This record gives sequence, structure tokens and C-alpha cells, in this order.
Amino acid sequence: MRLSARNKIPARVTSITEGEATANVTLDAGGTRLVASITIEAARELGLTESGEVVAVIKASDVILGVAD
Repeated sequence: MRLSARNKIPARVTSITEGEATANVTLDAGGTRLVASITIEAARELGLTESGEVVAVIKASDVILGVAD
């Protein structure tokens, strides 16, 4: 897989929760929990399974940080 994106994070699928149209795929990225919401169709096309290895590709136009008052 070759991508122009630079924010690529290797991870392991820890759970897949399917709704009516979307699947929430929970990942363990070196001890950090990430959740990706993708279509059920995409999850099935990718053949995602619990304990499967994936690469999370992050594309964000903004990152907002906050601190306590």
C-alpha cells in the first residue's frame, strides 16, 4: 500500500460494532485507543476481523487543543 498521506498509524482491531449503516472499529495503536467510523460495506470489503492488523490513515484539516481553566 502506497499513500501520499503521512499520518499512518499501524494498529490492531480490538472490536467491531455494527449499526444500521456504519461500523465503529476500535483499534489499539501501541496502547492508544482509536475508533474509526466507517460504512459496514467498507468493513466487509476490507475483511476486517477482531485481532486483525490495519493501518489507520488520519486526514484532518484542523486539530483543536484545549487546556483546563
